[in-house]
Amino acid sequence: MGSHEPGFQSGSMPLAALPPYSIRQSSRARRVSLKVHLNGRVEVVVPLGFNQEQLPALLQSRREWLWQMVGQIQATMAEDHCEARPGQIQLRSRQQTWLVLYQEAKLEQIKLSQIQPLTLALRGNIHSPGDCRDLLRQWLGRKARAELAPWLRQLSFELNLPFRRISIRGQKTRWASCSSQKDISLNYKLLFLPTDLVHYVFVHELCHTIHMNHSPGFWQLVAEKYPAYGPVRAQLREGWRYIPGWIEG
Repeated sequence: MGSHEPGFQSGSMPLAALPPYSIRQSSRARRVSLKVHLNGRVEVVVPLGFNQEQLPALLQSRREWLWQMVGQIQATMAEDHCEARPGQIQLRSRQQTWLVLYQEAKLEQIKLSQIQPLTLALRGNIHSPGDCRDLLRQWLGRKARAELAPWLRQLSFELNLPFRRISIRGQKTRWASCSSQKDISLNYKLLFLPTDLVHYVFVHELCHTIHMNHSPGFWQLVAEKYPAYGPVRAQLREGWRYIPGWIEG
């Protein structure tokens, strides 16, 4: 699910200036795609056998857009990192906003518990932001398994696209993936996305249980299962906006 937004015509960058990027060959790719990941890293995905001598001209044609996207991500992350410990967690996919309380206590380890509906409490040495964030990320993983896994299973049944197993991870560069064995891996950060974006990700990965590529047949199946996917797919390209900076801290 690469990035293909129109270029931003600022004209402020020298012709040769490009953000650092990496190149990845993919047997599933049918064309070149540019991905600006949640951490600001630029990745160029190319089909197997693609003539990489063509890349400089292609990247120059998207130069302003790339710099715009990288700059927006860096600014958002810098702003979010000012909050070392989040006071609330907004899970748009479930229309929930959780309050996070911090209670100092003489405990060997920080403990996290739910003390009220939509309220979490961390008790212990709360002056260690890194430990607090680790516990909250672990909670998000458990929350994703409880909320996203049943949702995906129900959609799988409705669309008649069965899969084998679900795993929950915290990938930095992918919302989800599907293996050739029909195992689907979900990123717990999907919890932060609006419901319609998560629905599209699920449909996308379930269609990969039939087509392990992005061929015309794959997109035809996506359109069959989710006819209005086009605008949502476009919105997902900037889905990083919904991810709070402390998650990657």
